[in-house]
Amino acid sequence: MALLELTEAGLYCPAGDFHIDPWQPTPRAVITHAHADHARPGCGSYLAAAPGILILRVRLGPDASIQSLPYGETVALDRVRLSLHPAGHILGSAQVRLESDGEVWVVSGDYKRQHDATCSAFEPVRCHTFVTESTFGLPIYRWPNPDEVFSDINSWWRDNQEAGRTSILLGYTLGKAQRLLAGVDASLGPIYVHGAVERINEAYRQAGVSLPSTPIASDQPRRTPWDKALIVAPPSVVGSPWLRKFGDLSMAMASGWMQIRGTRRRQAVDRGFVLSDHADWPGLLQTIHETGAERVLVTHGYSAALARYLGGQGLSAEVLPTRFEGERLETSRDTVEE
Repeated sequence: MALLELTEAGLYCPAGDFHIDPWQPTPRAVITHAHADHARPGCGSYLAAAPGILILRVRLGPDASIQSLPYGETVALDRVRLSLHPAGHILGSAQVRLESDGEVWVVSGDYKRQHDATCSAFEPVRCHTFVTESTFGLPIYRWPNPDEVFSDINSWWRDNQEAGRTSILLGYTLGKAQRLLAGVDASLGPIYVHGAVERINEAYRQAGVSLPSTPIASDQPRRTPWDKALIVAPPSVVGSPWLRKFGDLSMAMASGWMQIRGTRRRQAVDRGFVLSDHADWPGLLQTIHETGAERVLVTHGYSAALARYLGGQGLSAEVLPTRFEGERLETSRDTVEE
């Protein structure tokens, strides 16, 4: 039995009459997480994991009809039993488990397997059909230990302090920026953020996530010394007038795309730190194995390559196309989640 079908609005569950992360406004939406390419405004109602509701409210506005569901708790939607399970991507990110007439499907949303102090860890969910993302679905993508990455970031910050340079660290506004703030050594010096980052920081703090104090950089007096500071900002600030006030600076980016030689140069940054909020190649394969799925639908990223590999391993695997198939960091610094 097919619990999901692809429509013009995205993944639709006929037995439950709802869409998962719809591409356009629909009457009922189940949301895996609050990134803009998964949570779009205009739906009649939204269902999402309880830990991410404050962030979703920031993204969708005060008038959106949002219902929260604790991780692991089951709700009946028409002929489907639905539950949400931690995906480890960002705060409140969830996998969607659907069960009807003994058939179980799981939609992963975006997920990662590495430790992240700002969100619940990924939990494998057994199923018959698994819909997995594949943002980094190539064997070249293998993440270093995040503790080593943060050690490198701290060393870069200290080197800049000794040279009298401001340290600008770029990371996506929702999720990556908070992971960076929770992971750096806050004792090294003052930490400031871009205003867009602080707006999300406040939602994280209200949800109980511990973050260091992060004044907004643009609110500081003109004579503020920046040479000891770390400033966390979104990638969209590259080339903008916002950077001028910081004088001599070194700019770095934290992203899984930094794994590829040449990406750092194209993004006009001095350093690249490989830190992703998505599963790498081993993480994808581990997860698919742990689900025990007989069928795998691959979406979001290098889907054809991963589906081809899984087929060669004897699994039933196929590509589930999306509007954002093939989207990369270079195409949009503001919307891509890395």
